[in-house]
Amino acid sequence: MQATAYTYNPETRTGSVLLDDGTPVEFGSQAFDAGGLRLLRPGQRVRIEGTGEGAELRITLVTLQTF
Repeated sequence: MQATAYTYNPETRTGSVLLDDGTPVEFGSQAFDAGGLRLLRPGQRVRIEGTGEGAELRITLVTLQTF
């Protein structure tokens, strides 16, 4: 699934993304660390993986979107 980075705190390695429908979803440091990223800037396109749907979506992986 694709999303856009919305917020990111480099000290806690947590943040949030905006799904393509505009829904914000938060992610924890474990999801960020699983993607192997060192930094995330608001506005970057990312690929996310998670469990659940809608309001129950829990992000388990955040990585950069590659084409």
